[in-house]
Amino acid sequence: MTHPLRFYFAIILATFWLASASLLNNASAATAEDLDADARQALEILYKTHPFAETISSNAKAVLVFPNIVKAGLVFGGSYGEGVLMRGSTVDAYYNSVSGSWGLQAGAQSYGYAVFLMTDKALNYVRESKGWEIGVGPTVVVVDEGVAKNLSSTTLKDDAYAFIFDQQGLMAGVSIEGTKISLIKR
Repeated sequence: MTHPLRFYFAIILATFWLASASLLNNASAATAEDLDADARQALEILYKTHPFAETISSNAKAVLVFPNIVKAGLVFGGSYGEGVLMRGSTVDAYYNSVSGSWGLQAGAQSYGYAVFLMTDKALNYVRESKGWEIGVGPTVVVVDEGVAKNLSSTTLKDDAYAFIFDQQGLMAGVSIEGTKISLIKR
């Protein structure tokens, strides 16, 4: 890179870093009451856009709901958000969701996701692990429109089903693979 290009690249990188830090700080500022309300509202949004999620919720042992994940990156990126573990309509515990990535990426976005824990094994793993990295431990199926067409309440055989919803922003694609979920105090 020539000298002026390095300067512009450094300015762009610093701008994305500052924007990411600001977004991540805003995502982590919620109180327990705010998280509870946001999680319930997020589930309502999810159920309206993916009716099958509401169908499987009656069979789930618990649901991890992350109503607002913020992701930003320029070559290097990260995401952060906080959520709740709900058993029925009761909030059981609070968790955060953190991921890092690198590669061809630029932009920022927000989204929500919910993981329906279908077995006691999956629920116990989340509660007892010192941080659950999705892709390790219980089997998680990310449900998109194609997967949803082939599922019914009688064909649910995996440990957990994840739905990503309410995407906003300018960044291509969302993946929860490699995301680490850890218990937090509220």
